Amino acid sequence: MLWFVGLGVSGRISTDVADVLGSSDHVYLEQFTSPVGEHTVSAIQEITKGRLSVAKRWQVEDGSEILKNAKDGRVALVSYGDPMIATTHAELMTRAVSEGIRTHMIHGASAVTATVGECGMHYYKVGRVATIMNDAKSVGTPYYVIHRNLVEGNHTVLLLEYNHEEGFFLGPGDALALLVGEEAEQRRNVIRPDTFAVVASRVGTPEAAITGGQISHLAERDFGGPPHSIIIPGRMHFTESDALRAVADCIDEPLDNSRSAEKVSVQMIKKYAPMIRKAISDAEPYRASAGAALVLENAECYMQDAMRFLEQGKDDLAVLSIGYADGLLDALRMVRDAESEGGAA
Repeated sequence: MLWFVGLGVSGRISTDVADVLGSSDHVYLEQFTSPVGEHTVSAIQEITKGRLSVAKRWQVEDGSEILKNAKDGRVALVSYGDPMIATTHAELMTRAVSEGIRTHMIHGASAVTATVGECGMHYYKVGRVATIMNDAKSVGTPYYVIHRNLVEGNHTVLLLEYNHEEGFFLGPGDALALLVGEEAEQRRNVIRPDTFAVVASRVGTPEAAITGGQISHLAERDFGGPPHSIIIPGRMHFTESDALRAVADCIDEPLDNSRSAEKVSVQMIKKYAPMIRKAISDAEPYRASAGAALVLENAECYMQDAMRFLEQGKDDLAVLSIGYADGLLDALRMVRDAESEGGAA
């Protein structure tokens, strides 16, 4: 039998958890997804009477030792938050079931749900969650997650890197700086100086603190000890903004970050449409040729189609149409250049 035991964000050991741990033959405590307080670890050691092993990441990912012991006895895998938030645990559960091992769960509040709740925001408006690592090359993924969520009006919860082996936590200021740097590369107007962000610190502890403000004002703020999470709000209901004002130290008024978010396809068309219109205008002298006139007419039709599709929300067709128009104009230029070179020869 294999139990997946979540301690929640407070680390308190409930009666149910104590019963499972006390009756287990093997207890594994993993701390690579998030740290567990020393007081909680000591309490688990006392309950298990020496049957506690601290599991490394590779032990959980490999799973062979845990599954072997679960076939012959009663095993508990203990973690911070909710055990099924971690994909590694979900995969281990799948393997256990496929090998005929009975599995049971004790769920706990996850850091994600607790953070959103403590900030007074609506969880059903949270989009895809992302993690920011201390590596500028990897920030593109959370940047585009934020972008997509904002386009849909949703909030983005950002988890910050935690390296158990090195005892390293990525600070909120560094995480925001990485996003600002990615914006300088991407230039999609996702992260602006006035982007409103919420930093949730030490959620689930007596030292919990919530701070909200524009990124430019949060950048140099000291948020105290870890762990921290960041929320980039999308379109906020008035009850959410009211809650933030009540529970958070708001440096600035909460803002709707989705107000200027645009799909990549829309940004592309806004960029290329004026260029293609100019190219059509520059090619007017070519209309004297029947073939060239037909090409220009088709390019104009594709441009009209692109704008119509954009208004209808058919972004893929809009990009495809503007691409056809651009291709026709390029072909026309190539033909005219070849004819000019031929005439000069």
